[in-house]
Amino acid sequence: MFTYIDPSVRERLTAQGTLFQIDRDGARVEPGTAPPHGSTISVLGPIPLPLELGDLQVDVQWFACVRNTELGKIEELADDLRAQQGQQSFATLASYMAVNSIMVVGDPSTWKNPLVRVHSSCLTGDVFGSQRCECGPQMQTALERIKNDDEGGMLVYMAGHEGRGIGLWAKAATYLLQDAGEDTYEANRSLGLPDDSRDFSDAASLLKYFVGGKPFRLLTNNPKKVNDLGAFGVSGITRVKHVSGVTASNRRYLSAKQDWGHEISQEDLGS
Repeated sequence: MFTYIDPSVRERLTAQGTLFQIDRDGARVEPGTAPPHGSTISVLGPIPLPLELGDLQVDVQWFACVRNTELGKIEELADDLRAQQGQQSFATLASYMAVNSIMVVGDPSTWKNPLVRVHSSCLTGDVFGSQRCECGPQMQTALERIKNDDEGGMLVYMAGHEGRGIGLWAKAATYLLQDAGEDTYEANRSLGLPDDSRDFSDAASLLKYFVGGKPFRLLTNNPKKVNDLGAFGVSGITRVKHVSGVTASNRRYLSAKQDWGHEISQEDLGS
């Protein structure tokens, strides 16, 4: 039984302090209070998680995070399935939830200006090792930089951001359009989709909770990401350049990002 569905497990984890809620301002919500529906994020953790990515080994504290609007819908469906004894259908519920992750390196209580990466999920790059983008190397290099930083920091992994927010199916279609000559942004437009439809509101709330009001350094080449987080009330951001994984297979893709406004130089592209 999923821990976010079984009430007895939920109560036990809440009592342990390993299941809690934060509001949109990053403030912790006390158990038993009833803020407006959908205005909170549930967080599970910390969970010790030793990682090994290639030559990189790093111990992180993992937090799994999900919007309560999605959680409420899933729990309603779960109640119906339990009543029907439809246990075999529980596995389908997970596909309706975007579960974001926080990976903390070091002790947040000592942070003064931690190093942070807000990383958009990329199945093809992060998991399959695709060379069509730089996502996998960016994630691994970010964890390595955070591990080796004097202060440490955290990686925010945004699960609902595949293909800059269009999803894996549409992303596959854009790859075919790119192979026919379009760049990554033109391919989105051909499908009638925005250039970038990612929602950073959850990331903003999580940064407010984990970093608090402290300044932090954000690993990104994308000024729009800084502006989007700022629009949700996140302040004290210093952007830190983060170019990694440039290959012959993704140089055209990165060049399109450069044209779209990413701070990537010709030297970074090796041209």
